[in-house]
Amino acid sequence: MTAVRLGTRGSRLALTQSEWIAGLLRERHPGLEVELVRIRTSGDSIRDVPLGPELGQAFFTKEIEDALLDGRIDLAVHSCKDLATAMPEGLRIGAIPKREDPRDVLVSGYASLGALPKGATVGTSSPRRKGFLRAARPDLDVRDQRGNVPTRLQAVDDGVVDAVVLAAAGLARLGFAARATEMIDPHVMLPAAAQGALAVQVRRQDERMEALTATLDDPATRRTVEAERACLSRLEAGCQAPVGVLATLGADGMLDVQAALVTPEGVLRAERSEGPDLSSDEVGRALAESLLQQAGLPSLRDAAWAGPAPRTPDSGT
Repeated sequence: MTAVRLGTRGSRLALTQSEWIAGLLRERHPGLEVELVRIRTSGDSIRDVPLGPELGQAFFTKEIEDALLDGRIDLAVHSCKDLATAMPEGLRIGAIPKREDPRDVLVSGYASLGALPKGATVGTSSPRRKGFLRAARPDLDVRDQRGNVPTRLQAVDDGVVDAVVLAAAGLARLGFAARATEMIDPHVMLPAAAQGALAVQVRRQDERMEALTATLDDPATRRTVEAERACLSRLEAGCQAPVGVLATLGADGMLDVQAALVTPEGVLRAERSEGPDLSSDEVGRALAESLLQQAGLPSLRDAAWAGPAPRTPDSGT
């Protein structure tokens, strides 16, 4: 049997995530060989400046998606929050496995966000995290900070910054969960859409890969993630938009979704609860409509403060 070529970024976190997916595939398809193919993305190459609109889009996925489209790899693993809501023509999400904790965490020598002294420095390059931090604590000094998880943790240890904000899922997958000082309440900082979830991407009409990856799909995770991505899609929000969305699925089948948009005038919020009669897409889009109505905008596409517009499905940019 020909080995399945799984495309991944080469960072420690990306490799850990991809090895986990490869292990699941081997477990559920005995005898299957899975080979990891490391692909360097533009986001990995640009390390010394914030990833602004002038540098392009799809920083952590484009090169991997190109390799999938031209057949150099058979499937790809992404952090789902990095994946554009409009994928290149010919690709789809074959599986969304069970999700890790979607929340953000504070890592600091101080006990919590509230305990940080006035003027404390907090490192993050995420416009979403910056927006929520400034709304909750306008007295903090929020600074751009990129780099992998160990690098960001070291910045705290070395006193370069007083705190950093990271995804709980990334810390857990790398074995650093104990470093979290505070799990930040979503009412203070809503996670990015699909944060904590992985997406296994395949080519459309590749029946073998679709069959292999379908065994990894978690229906509850897919329903929540699809609602969050639908909200982002209707907002026409790019990957750097200051938007938080979080959906949870109750035992009764109720889908509870909350979303927030950080605007120059403040934070706009919306919530919605629906049963299984409405699709994830319908729930997410309705929530987005509520935010846009509050903002007085048809979409975020032309709002300069919301960052670059999302790519079109077939542009690959």
